[in-house]
Amino acid sequence: MEIERKFLLKSAPEGIENYPFHTISQGYISQDPVVRIRQLDSDYILTIKSRGLMKRTEIEKPLTEDEFDELSNMVVGNVIKKRRYILPLKDYPDLKVELDIFSGIFEGLIIAEVEFPDTEIARSFKAPDYLKFDVTDNPKYQNSSLSLMNAAEVSELLSASKLI
Repeated sequence: MEIERKFLLKSAPEGIENYPFHTISQGYISQDPVVRIRQLDSDYILTIKSRGLMKRTEIEKPLTEDEFDELSNMVVGNVIKKRRYILPLKDYPDLKVELDIFSGIFEGLIIAEVEFPDTEIARSFKAPDYLKFDVTDNPKYQNSSLSLMNAAEVSELLSASKLI
């Protein structure tokens, strides 16, 4: 089970370059259920997710590079590229922020996610100041939704994200 909240940021926190990060490239084969393939650094992963925003079933399985390459031919829509930084949460030592800085057609978009062990903790979570704009309940900020956007929708999303 995946329980997470998402936050939109205007800019990355100061000193972000001092934190560990992963390079991610992912594409979507299906939207219902969500079937995603991801390259995470040198690892390849197949993920299947149920419907939902804050809480949903998630199953991940490792792929070989050859399987990833073969499945890449089935990707529909935009391939999403981003750098994911892992940040600690001072007031929640058991949690972390996964801060995604997008590149390619989504250059300028920054979304942070915090995963939780249960919905009670997720609902009571007091976000630090830099995570002001909670977009958990807005499906357009799900990566699977980003993958289906056309150029005009991407431009509109990036413009709106800068205004928040």
